[in-house]
Amino acid sequence: MWIRALNARTAAAWRLPVPDPLELLAADFDRGMRGLGVTDDMAIVLGVSGGADSMAMLHGASHLVETDTRHWRLMVAHLDHGLRPDSNVDAAFVTDAAAALHLPCEVRRTDVAALARAEDRSLEDAGREARYRFFEDVAPAGALVATAHTADDAAETVLLNLLRGSGLGGVRGIPPRRGRVIRPLLHARRAMLRGMLDKSGIGYRVDPSNDDTAFLRNRVRHELLPMLEDLRTGAVDRIGQFARLAADDDALLNELAAADLARRTENGEIDWRDPPSVALGRRMLRLAIGEPPPSAERIEALQEAAVGERGGVVIELGGGRSASVKERRIRLD
Repeated sequence: MWIRALNARTAAAWRLPVPDPLELLAADFDRGMRGLGVTDDMAIVLGVSGGADSMAMLHGASHLVETDTRHWRLMVAHLDHGLRPDSNVDAAFVTDAAAALHLPCEVRRTDVAALARAEDRSLEDAGREARYRFFEDVAPAGALVATAHTADDAAETVLLNLLRGSGLGGVRGIPPRRGRVIRPLLHARRAMLRGMLDKSGIGYRVDPSNDDTAFLRNRVRHELLPMLEDLRTGAVDRIGQFARLAADDDALLNELAAADLARRTENGEIDWRDPPSVALGRRMLRLAIGEPPPSAERIEALQEAAVGERGGVVIELGGGRSASVKERRIRLD
């Protein structure tokens, strides 16, 4: 009996402590921020939808500040897309979560469906555009905007763009940083973040539209990605590796295209008399036209017109933009 009790005490003394899931969330967020080179003196706007990923980001960032591990100036931003009757409940949930953590919160409602109609965008694209316009509007000068995209989101984006016939620009996935928008959780898996929230007792909202397989992204998320993971364990991470390699190649080709475009441009016209390769020409025209990029079909039509014998051709590029071709010179209007 005495030996048995001694063994039990010895085992308890040597038992490793169970990690605090909130500490793990904070460490995961901090890892991503350090990888992005974010310093301690930054103001950071956290884009929080109320879903699991963004709540993991919110609590991870807040815990780092509360424990004096980091000294960021945090602010929460939530955009109500107005697409569901109960979307105001999400907004209230985020407002309450921010208040509980003593963080300022900016909430705004917009009509994403109206924006999609007005700008001829899909609902998904209009929602994304509305969010980033909102973030840009509320973020103080010099602040960074953090979103909670994960490795799963990046893999889904790569696969979706492959299915749409995208080139390298699409299969590079989601960039870790673009301007002042940063994505510190791109290395993290969605299931891991949700598991840590559940263990911490931290609530989050579940958007039922994310389970609707009428949307292609949801079919990729719920059907295609699990099948790929079943075929090859670690498929999401391998897709992420492919995207990073593609991003390096894409950046190099864009540099080459930009240099050739500058050399050919004079008096508002692009000289196409000695045409570049089709691949480089495609990039040059996309760079010259700018955002939002025209469809691949319109770029192809413009390239064909530029090398054709017929002059005075006008190609509509969408968004009220057009290009005219005369004597193998391109002018964008």
